[in-house]
Order: sequence, then C-alpha cells, then structure tokens
Amino acid sequence: MNIILIIMILTLLIPIYETWHNEDVWQKMLAFASISCKTAIVTLFISILRDDWMISIVGVIILTVGNAGLMLLAQVLKRMRTLANLKNTDNLIKH
Repeated sequence: MNIILIIMILTLLIPIYETWHNEDVWQKMLAFASISCKTAIVTLFISILRDDWMISIVGVIILTVGNAGLMLLAQVLKRMRTLANLKNTDNLIKH
C-alpha cells in the first residue's frame, strides 16, 4: 500500500514539471486542476487505509467544490481577454 501511495504522490509532480516549462496561463490552470483532483484522490486513498470517515469527507469536498473556483477564474480570464480584444479592435477602427 505504501508503494501505491508513493506512486500517487510522484504523479502529482508531472503537471508541476509540465507547467514549469510552459508560460501559458491556461496550461497552468489545467495543471492546478489536475493537482487538485489527484490530491483529493490521495486523500480518499489515505482515508480508506486509516478507516477514517472525516478525512474522506474532506476528499469528497475537494473533489466536488475544489475546481469550481478554478472554473470561475477561467471564465473571468476568458471575459477579460474578449474585452481586451474588443478594445483593441475599437482602437484600430478609430485610427
């Protein structure tokens, strides 16, 4: 069981390494969502090993609510990008 847990923790490093090389904001947000999901699964795995329902409730909350804030942030960034493109188009038309 400890080997499985170590492998799960090592898989958390893959998105971190991938975003370290990439400067794209969307790739970073995707990596954070992936880390959040993997952390929740590790939490659920540990709660099963320890037979502790309180830890599993935390894992379930992370899975259900954790990415909602990230999706809201993605929508805000998308809206800001469209507004910036709209302003740039208006400036080009005026000149």
